[in-house]
Amino acid sequence: MDQTEQLKILRDLIQIQSPNGNEIAVSKYIGQLFDKYGIHYRLDAFGDRRADLVAQIGNEESTNILGFTGHQDTVSVSNPDQWQHDPFSAAVVGDQVFGRGAADMKSGLAAQIIALIDLKQAGLPKHGQIRFIATAGEEYGTPGAFRLNDQHVVDDVAALVVGEPTSGQVVYAHSGSINYRVKSFGQATHSSTPQKGINAISGLNQFINRETTLFDQAPVDPFLGHVQHSITMIKGGEQVNIIPAAAELSGNIRPTESFNNDAVIRTLKQAVVDINAASHYRLEFSLIHNFFPVETDPQNGFVQLAKQAATAHFSDRQVDLITINGATDASVFVQANPQMPVVVLGPDTWAEAHQTDEFTTISSFRRTIGTYEQLAQDYFHEFD
Repeated sequence: MDQTEQLKILRDLIQIQSPNGNEIAVSKYIGQLFDKYGIHYRLDAFGDRRADLVAQIGNEESTNILGFTGHQDTVSVSNPDQWQHDPFSAAVVGDQVFGRGAADMKSGLAAQIIALIDLKQAGLPKHGQIRFIATAGEEYGTPGAFRLNDQHVVDDVAALVVGEPTSGQVVYAHSGSINYRVKSFGQATHSSTPQKGINAISGLNQFINRETTLFDQAPVDPFLGHVQHSITMIKGGEQVNIIPAAAELSGNIRPTESFNNDAVIRTLKQAVVDINAASHYRLEFSLIHNFFPVETDPQNGFVQLAKQAATAHFSDRQVDLITINGATDASVFVQANPQMPVVVLGPDTWAEAHQTDEFTTISSFRRTIGTYEQLAQDYFHEFD
């Protein structure tokens, strides 16, 4: 595919507004492209204009399947007046393309789509299959990935590439992500007689004090290091002169394989049990989101192939094997296929994700297309 059409596809995707939804418009656009190039796909629409799309090329008789995945949604635009360019114009300025989702991750998604089309036109792969998986809702709750797990879409995938923005670096491990809520229940009374009530905020304070050291004894993961944890939201009370009868907080924790999701959840629940047993406060724990860590040994052959391909195409920079604390759809997919090696690899740049005047670079976008195509060919080379 020539570079003019490549850029058009990227800009078209950015111009489709899909903040926290409307993935069906993106899926229909991708489907039209695949119709043009004779690529078979399945569009799975579900609820409120959401949709996943799964496509496949290659030898249908082969059970060796390489997966490429990306999400179609973006975060919202909370401050459009502060953007120098309309968030959905896909304005091109020099080597940069501006727009919501330009980095996270319409550029990676476009690169995967184009690589699939190029490989299909070249009659590749001959002795394997490539499965392209476009998801809904990655930015909040990953309903699309969970739906695809229920459909067993990744059960037979031998290796997976996630196209999030990494500036050409190869991410071989990333943490999971747990979002949770703790509610505190007390007894309301007038603030002039606090002894007659139970301050629900004080109950939360018991948990907050404990949370700061709750994971101090958690083992350090050889790839991802310490478990990261934070209390990020808190609310309670309805009137300044009333002792509050209810309050709640929310927090986020980044599990590792050495201290996994089950261990984190047990630890949180036990803290609540201990506080309730030792005080007159009544706390309740609830789990909001539960995404698994993703770890592949950096010496794994697939990781090394990804580094080789990225090094060949991102010749303007040093390509390294790295880890991150962010989570991706792979956090869901490894629940269905825990032995599947995974890399996260995409264009510029993670630091631009969710930012005002978000952008990607055209040069890195084109390098990513080449990287994906080489990785696919190198992966299947031994079978050719």
